[in-house]
Amino acid sequence: MRTTTRVGRLTLGAAALGNLFHPVSDEDAAATVETAWACGIRAFDTAPHYGLGLSERRLGDALRTRPRAQFTLSTKVGRLLRARAGLPGDDLANGFAVPATHERVWDFSARGVRTGVEESLARLGLDRVDTVYLHDPDSHEREAFDCAYPELERMRAEGLVGAIGVGMNQTAMPARFVRDTDIDVVLLAGRYSLLDQSALAALLPLAAQRGVSVLVGGVFNSGLLADPRPGATFDYAPAPAHLLDRALALRTLCETFGVPLRAAALQFPSAHPAVAGVLLGARSAAEVTDATEMISHPVPEEMWIALRARGLLPPGAPVPVPTSI
Repeated sequence: MRTTTRVGRLTLGAAALGNLFHPVSDEDAAATVETAWACGIRAFDTAPHYGLGLSERRLGDALRTRPRAQFTLSTKVGRLLRARAGLPGDDLANGFAVPATHERVWDFSARGVRTGVEESLARLGLDRVDTVYLHDPDSHEREAFDCAYPELERMRAEGLVGAIGVGMNQTAMPARFVRDTDIDVVLLAGRYSLLDQSALAALLPLAAQRGVSVLVGGVFNSGLLADPRPGATFDYAPAPAHLLDRALALRTLCETFGVPLRAAALQFPSAHPAVAGVLLGARSAAEVTDATEMISHPVPEEMWIALRARGLLPPGAPVPVPTSI
C-alpha cells in the first residue's frame, strides 16, 4: 500500500453487526469484536449502509476503549443517512433487520464525501478512521471520479484519513481507479475466490504493477463456499446448479486432503502478490474463532496441485505457499 495504513491478513467485516438479514443482539455484537481482538485481529471494516448506522455505532462502542494505535478502521462514503418522516417499517428490503428510521441518499459530491466522513466519525465516537472507501459507485461513475475521489485525495493530503480506496463487487471500475487515480487500496467483494477468479484478468495484475493493495471480501461468495448444499446462495441469490456442483466438487477434493473447504477458500486469495489480506464478516464469537482457525489450517501442496489437475483452479492463479499437515 502507498500509505503507512496497515491492512491485516484477516479483517473483520462488520456488516453483520448491522443486523444483516437477521438480528444480532448488542451482547453478541460486542462478543464478536471482543473475540476478534483476543484472536489477534486488529483491522475492522464498517459502513453507514450496514444497518442504517448500527454497525458503525456498535463497532465504535467495542473499539473506543482500545488503544487507538493498535488497530485500523475503515468505513465508506457514498450513502448519507437522512431521517424519515412517519412511522418506520423495517429495512429488510435492503438486507438489514432494523427499523427503517432513516433512508439512504446517494451522494458522491465533494460535500457529500466530507459530510459522510464527519457523520461516520460521530456514530463511531472516534476522532479518525484509517481508510475511507467509495462504496458501490457503480451507477455514479462520473461523479465518483470527478467529485468524490478528488475530495478524498484532499482529505488524505490534509491528514484527515490515512488511505483512500474503492469498495465494489465488480472488477472493471476498480481497475479504472487503479489505472487513472492515486488510490491506495481496493476492497473487492466476491470477484477473487475459489469460484470466481475474474479479477485475475486485469485488476490484480494492474494493482500489483501500480503498488495498490487489494483487500478481498466475499471469499465464500455469500455462503456457497462456506456450506455448499441445495439452497445455498452465491452473491446473495440462490446458487445456479453449475456453481453448486463446482462447490461440491471443491469440497470433496479438499476433504480428501483433510482440509475444510472454508480453509481453502480463506487462504486462496492471499497467494496473489496484489492481495494484502482477506475481509470476512462474522455475526458471532464462534464464527470469528472458526475464521482464525481456518485461515491458519495446514494445507498441503498436493491439494492445490490436485485442484488444478481437476480443472477446479485455473493454471494462472497463484496458490498459497504450501504447509505440511
